[in-house]
Amino acid sequence: MKISLSIFMGLVLAHFVLAPPVVAQTLKIGYVDIGKLVEQAPQGEKARKKLEQEFGPRDKEILKNRSGLRALEKQLENLANSAGDTVRRKKERELVSMRRNLKRASQEFREDYNLRRNEELGALQKIVYKAIVDIAKTENFDLVLHEGAVYASDRIDITDKVLQKLRGK
Repeated sequence: MKISLSIFMGLVLAHFVLAPPVVAQTLKIGYVDIGKLVEQAPQGEKARKKLEQEFGPRDKEILKNRSGLRALEKQLENLANSAGDTVRRKKERELVSMRRNLKRASQEFREDYNLRRNEELGALQKIVYKAIVDIAKTENFDLVLHEGAVYASDRIDITDKVLQKLRGK
């Protein structure tokens, strides 16, 4: 009997030593869809409208210049057979100059727009991050994930809660 009791006590001791620790508290995990927040948050809409207002006139000017370029191209096609060499060369130089100016203006527009968009996006990301952290602290989340999650159930998705906070509700 002594041997059996020794083996039993050894097994019990081994169980406590080798068994993983029991977690006294469960983890509270949340998931946030940042893309949805940026797209649907009122701050994101405000930033988009601000960019439209700021860059709309330049965009319209570029579109107007493209239309003028197309009109000049058609005019040059019509002059191909009927006009003299001097008139046709003058129109061709004008066309080359317009293309060059339009290309430069379009490139500057894209660069300026992307720079401002990135500034607005950076500011929006700070607001979204703060809202996520506020909810995580208020509701005692241990971990909040965003990109890189293969799957997140609706039970842990707190995107709508963050969106409500961003909307001021």
